[in-house]
Amino acid sequence: MTKKAKLVTVCAVTAIVVAVAVILPVTLYCLGIIDYAQKAESTGGKYLMAYFTGNEPEQERICFAVSDDGYMFTPLNDNLPVLEQTLGTGSARDPYLFRAEDGTYYILATDMRSEDGWSSNHRLIVWHSNDLLDWEEVGLIDMRENGLPDTVRAWAPQAIWDEEKGAYMLYWANCENSAENGWSGTVMWYAYTNDFKELISAPEVLFAPPGGKDAIDADIIEKDGIYYMYYKDENESKICYATATSPSGPYTLPDDPVVSVFYTNVEGNFIYNITGTDSYVMMLDCYSKGNFVLQQTEDMTTFKRVNPSDYDFSFSPRHGSVMSINDTQYEALIGRYGK
Repeated sequence: MTKKAKLVTVCAVTAIVVAVAVILPVTLYCLGIIDYAQKAESTGGKYLMAYFTGNEPEQERICFAVSDDGYMFTPLNDNLPVLEQTLGTGSARDPYLFRAEDGTYYILATDMRSEDGWSSNHRLIVWHSNDLLDWEEVGLIDMRENGLPDTVRAWAPQAIWDEEKGAYMLYWANCENSAENGWSGTVMWYAYTNDFKELISAPEVLFAPPGGKDAIDADIIEKDGIYYMYYKDENESKICYATATSPSGPYTLPDDPVVSVFYTNVEGNFIYNITGTDSYVMMLDCYSKGNFVLQQTEDMTTFKRVNPSDYDFSFSPRHGSVMSINDTQYEALIGRYGK
């Protein structure tokens, strides 16, 4: 066999191996041979989802969807925005909706117009509501005015109550571009606040993966005294996790930190409990394909895919969050916006 023929043979074999590696899992998935998670039965209440829909300025708005069971979601207001934004860039992404300690509600979001570039923002935007229906803009949190003057990315803010500190730990992905250091990478930072109007502590690094990797879209949840941080490994486009015994860490990586069980690139992960069960659902944004997928766990580290027939995100949501609500709130939201 000539050298050229050997090269052609090696290339052909390599191509076959790659094709099998890609096609076989997809085929098994389509045939239903995948070991899917069993859909959990919610025992009461409903669910509210906040999201945005795309990268055009008119799509970078806050939208709502509701669900009876935590799997099948239906958009409100004909999938049109439910909040008006007058501050900052006029565009908001990555909304995080949560219930505060006083029983009121907040939405934190990335104040960013993506058409200006992926390294063009340095502020977070905050809304507040007493009833999930009427919202007011609390204001902007500008990282350049809070000790990070070279910030070019302030992304996907979330918050968690720190009982020991008696304050909210605000956390987000931050990147600085300084003349001295060049690109410092995008990793997770945190600071404390009482009212989401101003910070009461200086920002500090919360978590940076070893090896200089980037970490974005962190989502922290506490269960049985352990804080699980699920984040996107930006270099691998997979969701990984780390654990700690307090919200501010230090966070430790396990030997195998990857928890996403899909073959496509994913981000915008958010995990929530199915009410009255031990099941937690993680929704993932398959941004390269423009769809959402779900995976489920009972132990917070071992996940199975949810069967696509068990959930519905057919309204093209992007990176969002889910919160449990009661039946009265559910009916009020539908009454205001229409289902």
